[in-house]
Amino acid sequence: MQLSGHSKKLILLAEDDADDQELLENALGEIDPSWQLMCIPNGKKFLRYLETISDAELPALLVLDYNIPELTGMEIIEQLNDQVRYTNIPKIIWSTSNSPAYKAKSMALGVADYIIKPSDLASFLSIAKHMLSFVKE
Repeated sequence: MQLSGHSKKLILLAEDDADDQELLENALGEIDPSWQLMCIPNGKKFLRYLETISDAELPALLVLDYNIPELTGMEIIEQLNDQVRYTNIPKIIWSTSNSPAYKAKSMALGVADYIIKPSDLASFLSIAKHMLSFVKE
């Protein structure tokens, strides 16, 4: 059952790498073309966008690059955690870093998962399926 107040098929991605965005978008399209991926390449703009949309327009999933301009994925999570409006939206940090410290800090903030960005399309498909597993339908 989909949570009320969330856009059923929207994933909001905080990502400044166009290649990673495109690969994830292609992978999601192969799994289920009804999913829409909206990308915002900057942490401050990402937060500003979330603040301007209605509860009904909130995405079903937030995927945040650990290291994006202006606010990192971690800083975004910290700010979202202060607002009850975002409590029921699963949040995933993804990064090129496999640092145990980054992962531990992310998980301590309550993210659903910390995912290492893959380097090939087959892995992107697997990662995209894993991401969708956190969305309640």
